Amino acid sequence: MKRLYYEDSFLLSFDATVTASAMVDGAAHVRLEATAFYPTSGGQPHDVGTLNERAVIDVIDDEATGDVVHVMSGAPAFAVGDKVHGEIDRVRRVDHMQQHTGQHVLSAAFDRLFGVRTVSFHMGTASSTIDLAREVSAAEIERAALEANRVVWDDRSVVIRYATEAEAAAMPLRKESQRSGVLRLVEVPDFDLSACGGTHVARTGMIGIIVVSGAERFKGGTRLSFLCGGRALSGYNALRDVTTAVSRGLSIGVAELPDAVARMAAEIKDQKRQVKQLQEEVTARLAGELRETAVAGRVGRVVVRDQPGWHAAAIKFLASAVVSVPGFIVVLTGEGSPVPVVVARSADVSFDAGAWMKDATAAMGGRGGGRPEMAQGGLAAGTSDILARAKETLS
Repeated sequence: MKRLYYEDSFLLSFDATVTASAMVDGAAHVRLEATAFYPTSGGQPHDVGTLNERAVIDVIDDEATGDVVHVMSGAPAFAVGDKVHGEIDRVRRVDHMQQHTGQHVLSAAFDRLFGVRTVSFHMGTASSTIDLAREVSAAEIERAALEANRVVWDDRSVVIRYATEAEAAAMPLRKESQRSGVLRLVEVPDFDLSACGGTHVARTGMIGIIVVSGAERFKGGTRLSFLCGGRALSGYNALRDVTTAVSRGLSIGVAELPDAVARMAAEIKDQKRQVKQLQEEVTARLAGELRETAVAGRVGRVVVRDQPGWHAAAIKFLASAVVSVPGFIVVLTGEGSPVPVVVARSADVSFDAGAWMKDATAAMGGRGGGRPEMAQGGLAAGTSDILARAKETLS
């Protein structure tokens, strides 16, 4: 099979003859004697488009045969020997060309400036990533991005040429190729030379711009997210819209946002501390009031109470406060479906809260569990029935 995109990445329409057509898992798999469709390979996703105006939804590289398989939904579209006309989706193709050539330039910048090798490349639908062999600093990322964009703005030619394995072995390839036979080489003169079968722009200027949008530690190295060309513009527009909306909401300029966010974060932290202190004071006071309502039980003094509007975490906090002094067992219910229930006991009381919750879930439905000193769950019965059971089993 002849791969037309090897010679011309800008070829978006072509004519070819069908060499095989079969149904596989409900989809038509069509093979041609030549194609401009790029299959998923080397970190770059496949092209989409049409064959005789029927949608091509996937393109597979059959390494066993060397064929490119065009996947089409529905019944078999063609017979062997049919002539077909192919059309490639231009927007997707150009986007992939910008991202892929941009990756070559960005990876070469890290390699040339710092000797940092790119381990892998992945092109996603929204952004792309490269994995670098070691952790890199923010300063190194900034310098490499500037160097990569200098090459973009130089508008250098992107040259496609071919070499045998022996010839390539004598060339300064950025990364050793794992393929055998004749190699397709993509060159940015005086900057990068790599073996690659992907689609690429004709000149670096068509990349537009390379923006590093994120960095994170990954497997002992650094994973960089980046955007090129149209994606960089879309990313900028999204960032502009968010920052503009936030700055308007806060009635401050965009440049003031970092200081404003830091100030608000500090205020929120202080407010949370104050709220926690107030919660502890209120809970301690309420726990004392509940202990005053306790009745003598089989072991210890028993508090059984519904707390309308309280969620599970809140009643757990209150139950802990009630049993913080010796001699008490407490069962509290809150708001929710199933009904949240917490049962707890003081350290000196001989009572297994976990066993009580297990029996309650078996009898009333729901889920729950815990330790002897505290258990919690959600019961399927009504609040009044849960409280009645608690009083019956503990008093």
